[in-house]
Amino acid sequence: MSAKESAKESAKEPGDNTSNRNWRFYLDDALECIQKAQLYTSGFDQTAFVASGINYDATIRNLEILGEAIGKLPLHITQQQPQIPWRFITDFRNRLAHGYFGIDNDIVWDVIENHLPATEEALQEIKRAES
Repeated sequence: MSAKESAKESAKEPGDNTSNRNWRFYLDDALECIQKAQLYTSGFDQTAFVASGINYDATIRNLEILGEAIGKLPLHITQQQPQIPWRFITDFRNRLAHGYFGIDNDIVWDVIENHLPATEEALQEIKRAES
């Protein structure tokens, strides 16, 4: 990929889906990532989660994949749930994927505890409406 193509790719807005893969697969990917993140953090408080090693790493990875999958959903789909901060999700993915040692664990925990359930419900509503 050329530098120009790479810049164009990174400048895409959430919902800018140029992949040939059906968006419903990305919806399923996103739901699976949320479920995994919830499973991997179940029974932990923030301190234990951050210290957990494998659970922490697996959750971060699933949050990255979640953001990638959300970014592949078409705009007409994400507009059905305007209360969900779709752009934040994709931006958060980029921060996790490229922030390395700059990850704010307070924000990660807040996302897990306070934002994943609403996002999951919105994705489930989309899935029901579009099936």
